[in-house]
Amino acid sequence: MTYALPDLPYALDALEPHVSAKQLSLHHGKHHQTYVTNLNNLVPNTEFAGKSLEDIILASAKNPEKVAFFNNAAQAWNHDFFWKCMKPSGGGEPMGELKTQMNNAFGSHEKFVAEFKQAAVSQFGSGWGWLVVEKGSLRIMKTSNADLPMAHGATALLTCDVWEHAYYLDYQNRRSDFVEAFLNHLVNWDFVSDCLKNA
Repeated sequence: MTYALPDLPYALDALEPHVSAKQLSLHHGKHHQTYVTNLNNLVPNTEFAGKSLEDIILASAKNPEKVAFFNNAAQAWNHDFFWKCMKPSGGGEPMGELKTQMNNAFGSHEKFVAEFKQAAVSQFGSGWGWLVVEKGSLRIMKTSNADLPMAHGATALLTCDVWEHAYYLDYQNRRSDFVEAFLNHLVNWDFVSDCLKNA
């Protein structure tokens, strides 16, 4: 199996002014592509040949000797998921069952936003902020580097990439501004709702 860089679900300039075409092109075409390329170089003639990203992630997550496989497979998966979490003219509040479950879990949309932003902004160094389903309940988590919810038995619903390469061209060191723009203007709640239905 050869792993391919998935196409973005929108044009490079579709998320402007919140994410510039230059920022998105670098993030998708260089950083995401590097994880895919690395994986294609690592996998042949190993026990992971022909395996899906998910299979590689779950088989390598707890094995220090397989950390390169985990890091590249997880980052390829994380980025593909992240692109789907955004859309032009996104953000705002969710609707329907997702809104009900989020209000039950966090009290209000405003409290969810505050908690998610706190998790994403306070992640030390590189990592991710997540909304997940774990044991039937919604919760927010953060992970470092390539780590992701499936390695901990949780199902991802939403993520925000807080590696510097995700925002530095547009926001420099203002991670908080990037996360706020993500929540207010970019989140694809339809995708999140679909993930919840399939969780």
